[in-house]
Amino acid sequence: MASTSSGGSARTRVGRYELGRTLGEGTFAKVKFARNIETGENVAIKILDKDKVLKHKMIGQIKREISTMKLIRHPNVIRMFEVMASKTKIYIVLEFVTGGELFDKIATKGRLKEDEARKYFQHLINAVDYCHSRGVFHRDLKPENLLLDANGILKVSDFGLSALPQQVREDGLLHTTCGTPNYVAPEVIDSKGYDGAKADLWSCGVILFVLMAGYLPFEESNLMALYKKIFKADFTCPPWFSSSAKKLIKRILDPNPLTRITIAEVIENEWFKKGYQPPAFHQEDVSVADVDAIFNELGGSPNLVVEKRDERPAAPVAMNAFELISTAQGLNLSSLFEKQMGLVKRETRFTSKCPANEIISKIEEAAVPLGFGVKKSNYKMKLQGEKTGRKGHLSVATEIFEVAPSLFMVEVRKAGGDTLEFHKFYNNISTGLKDIVWKSGDEAKEDITDGAGTVPS
Repeated sequence: MASTSSGGSARTRVGRYELGRTLGEGTFAKVKFARNIETGENVAIKILDKDKVLKHKMIGQIKREISTMKLIRHPNVIRMFEVMASKTKIYIVLEFVTGGELFDKIATKGRLKEDEARKYFQHLINAVDYCHSRGVFHRDLKPENLLLDANGILKVSDFGLSALPQQVREDGLLHTTCGTPNYVAPEVIDSKGYDGAKADLWSCGVILFVLMAGYLPFEESNLMALYKKIFKADFTCPPWFSSSAKKLIKRILDPNPLTRITIAEVIENEWFKKGYQPPAFHQEDVSVADVDAIFNELGGSPNLVVEKRDERPAAPVAMNAFELISTAQGLNLSSLFEKQMGLVKRETRFTSKCPANEIISKIEEAAVPLGFGVKKSNYKMKLQGEKTGRKGHLSVATEIFEVAPSLFMVEVRKAGGDTLEFHKFYNNISTGLKDIVWKSGDEAKEDITDGAGTVPS
């Protein structure tokens, strides 16, 4: 299982998959773009560090995530193909979708027309209803966890916070507070136990509101003020909502879970039913008995995969055509960072014609005065904030890719910490990077920064 070379730079191979760029990362996992070299199929591989999982007592949660994904086979849910393990890592092979986050669509358009919002809401309810029928509750439904495929079909992702039936206590309720505050049902915040299905539906109601309004129903910078609004369901629908949409949203965002509308009732609702097509798919029996095995493999097991790579590529990774296409949305020459309607992206890209070493130096020069430590490895950098922020230390990953001779794409993404703090950091660092950002002829005539201090890519 040797690594393969592409465009003169090293590629890593795991089993029958060739790994590409990092799509995202969190505290315990990294998600990488990959290609099945036997079939040519593009996939996403979630890579978990076994030591970190053991050290933080996360085995239960990771097993739960894998079990959940194995149980779910639905056109509106990201599919898990297989799980592999090496001595030190666990690899979860997932369906790769190219349409981006639904989140990005709202950030770009501001809001969706009612018919389009209803279509995505129907997909979401189909997925959530199916998950609930398998005893699975998502518990962190928000636009960032809703992806779109090339045909505009919504796919629910990220079951890291989902709950399987064994987490339900004797009182029949769930007791773990989790999720993102703006989307969380009042009874989840209240910590007295909650019905996972009712709580998921509340989050679906917030998502529907955001799709149609372009902003959140409950938004306050102070957390206690935000919770007060959520407990009272203190929100107002904008005037462009139809009266039937307003009625449905008010029934979903009912702070009392006992009187809140159910998913079965939502599906029968007249507004919901307009143009509705029930999902068509083949039901499969899936066993989760093998999930334990990926944690129990011993060093000498013949089933372990091996990750192999060349130690030091002499140049930035050259992007294959299939990989470049997957980033096409991020290569448009619009502003590097868009912040509209309080929604912020967690990664951004720009192109540069400067040599790769110069790009690395410029980023380092811009980041150090802002209080960031810098670690460099080949053409990747990790910038670590020295101050503790709202969600721990802000950590930013950057990577340089060669997309053509003398043209590089630089990816800057949040690796840890708070998204709003990442946005602020990016606004600050952009001033120091303006000399290396490649601009089209028209943009070169314009001032490099706009009112928000962002830089055109």
